[in-house]
Amino acid sequence: LFRSLSLPNDEGYVALCESDFVSIPAGTLLHYISGRPVFMCNPTFPYAGEVMVSHCTAPRRMDGASLDPARIVTHYESDFGASPKVEMRKGQRITVLDGDFEAKRYLSFGGEITGTPFFPMCRTQLEIGIHGDSVKLAEEVRGWHWMVCYGDYLKVVNYAVRKAGFGLVSI
Repeated sequence: LFRSLSLPNDEGYVALCESDFVSIPAGTLLHYISGRPVFMCNPTFPYAGEVMVSHCTAPRRMDGASLDPARIVTHYESDFGASPKVEMRKGQRITVLDGDFEAKRYLSFGGEITGTPFFPMCRTQLEIGIHGDSVKLAEEVRGWHWMVCYGDYLKVVNYAVRKAGFGLVSI
């Protein structure tokens, strides 16, 4: 199941697992603006300019072309089935978009992948250096899942969110 969601994303489709509905529009918007796959992930609490995100399914062609290295491990929560642990590129600039539960406001920020550890949690893991105020980010987080894509699309994403009539907090 988890690997099967990675493949459609790598081929240019939007395929997401067990998502809260408000994250789906954020992922779809980010995908079509960037023209690249998106990584739906669970955030941790931002601290000291960094935040860690993780999930047990992830695309490997995050740049839209090249395969990032990966190994197949078990799904974390069930310790059953196959899940990719994608080693996304350290130093890669990223755009993050997070929708709130009321579908009224989005949170956006840019960052950079600083690490890809392997802690006992969801398998694909990113340490992200936040390009902005991590204290404000911690205060403004909404939703259960963030959407991440390779590249700096913050200006275009923010424009599209505002143009669509949603509230926006950009870090």
